[in-house]
Amino acid sequence: MKESDVEALIAEIDLNDNKQIEFSEYLKMMKSFVKEGKETTFTKLTTKKGSTLFRVGDFSSSFSSFSEEERSAFVRVINTVLKDDSVCQKYLPINPDTMDIFTILKNGIILCKLINKAFAGTIDERVINIKENMNIFLMAENLKLALTASKSIGCQVINIFPETIMEEKYVLVLGLLWQIIKLIVLKEVNLKNHPQLIRLLKEGEVLGDLLKLNPEDLLLRWFNYHLTNAGYDKKINNFGNDVKDSEKYTILLNQLNKDLCDKSALQESDHTTRAKKVLDNSKKLGVESFITPKDITNGNIKLNILFTAAIFNQCHGLDPPTEEEQYEAAKLLNDDVEGSREERAFRMWINSLGLPDLYVNNLYEESKSGVLLLKVIEKIKPGNINWKKVDETSNNKFKKVANCVEAVEACKKAGLSIVGVGGTDVHDGNKKYILAIVWQLMRAHTLQVVGNKTEDDLLKWSNSMVPKDNQIASFKDKKLKNSLFFIHLMSAIEPRAINWDIVVQGNLKNIIIFYR
Repeated sequence: MKESDVEALIAEIDLNDNKQIEFSEYLKMMKSFVKEGKETTFTKLTTKKGSTLFRVGDFSSSFSSFSEEERSAFVRVINTVLKDDSVCQKYLPINPDTMDIFTILKNGIILCKLINKAFAGTIDERVINIKENMNIFLMAENLKLALTASKSIGCQVINIFPETIMEEKYVLVLGLLWQIIKLIVLKEVNLKNHPQLIRLLKEGEVLGDLLKLNPEDLLLRWFNYHLTNAGYDKKINNFGNDVKDSEKYTILLNQLNKDLCDKSALQESDHTTRAKKVLDNSKKLGVESFITPKDITNGNIKLNILFTAAIFNQCHGLDPPTEEEQYEAAKLLNDDVEGSREERAFRMWINSLGLPDLYVNNLYEESKSGVLLLKVIEKIKPGNINWKKVDETSNNKFKKVANCVEAVEACKKAGLSIVGVGGTDVHDGNKKYILAIVWQLMRAHTLQVVGNKTEDDLLKWSNSMVPKDNQIASFKDKKLKNSLFFIHLMSAIEPRAINWDIVVQGNLKNIIIFYR
């Protein structure tokens, strides 16, 4: 090519006029090469249903694709939720129209911060490396921390390693990013934060039925609730094809605020124009949409979930519960502090197991059918369940109790101590018994992870790692209360983990150091 040809090509491809060729621009340039029949090791940039999919790879190998629209929307969410974080200021705002996000994620800081936005306190931010020019080892530490934390909050991190993010494996990185962002935008969609959701109960349902629903299903039910109240006879079953014509969005926004959001969009035959009016109306309500009209018309499920959640979080339009309804909700939601802490820990553990199509929102309610416990038992102690006796779609009390009985029997076959617990106890949602069962499953799994060891093996190993004065007789030893045992154990594994200047012998304040 002549120099003038190169300059002309760059001028055509440099869409943001920054005198640099971003990766997305580079792929578009490669597309023009393919069109002209010139040899290249890149495949074409393809378009499916109007969405831009980047397909990278040579003609002889497999390729991966990712959505430019999703990448841009995810970046906008990140810019919004982390805008007030002092540590992240040097990385924000990220340009949503470039590939910068993949480079910025490589040091792990943004990922760790996002995880804490999804579940506050998941990562102690004092252990995040935030130096200016981090080496690859410090970056890997941050990424290991982020991936471990991601798994603990229920994200699927199969085949994702620190190297995956450092090498900018676009599809896998965006997949992880979506899981975290989804948890962030949907974390308020629950009865605890919005007791008004009690309005979504259907005839014959009890409050426990709502507690079983995941946030996405609650959003669907909330959307349909307002469509029904608006006298609209159609419903949505998904956030894809059912909303791509923007008709239902228009009705929803009008129902939420008739003064600010009119229904003039329904007069538009062009779906893109109609979608633009929907986004304009949402801005009048103060909604941060993160998406574009094309994202709606393409029926992109992920981006429509983002949009719907943003609407809900800004203006749910539900009447407050009555005093009696609040009392009923309090009985289910206001557990004792210790019980709530254990339920959350066990729920997160189950979510970290990577069981397909399973995410626990409420341990007690979702254990009542027996299916949840059966799936966990099969994962931890396979072969102890007679699945012919199990009805995974049980719709009445008798079948659910039968499932619970099978779960209890499977625990006994697996060698767990299930004394005085019956299937009806599980079905009735007895918190004490459910926690006892899950605790033993979690204990068995932990011992498997460390190589099918026993507690005696762990006790012997850990005592061999700490000074004699700090050794313990059992894991119930009162000496554990000052945390010196754990501090010495961690120091034996990684000396840099402990700052001995702030360790006080025999002081309960060491507990704080242990958690740090």
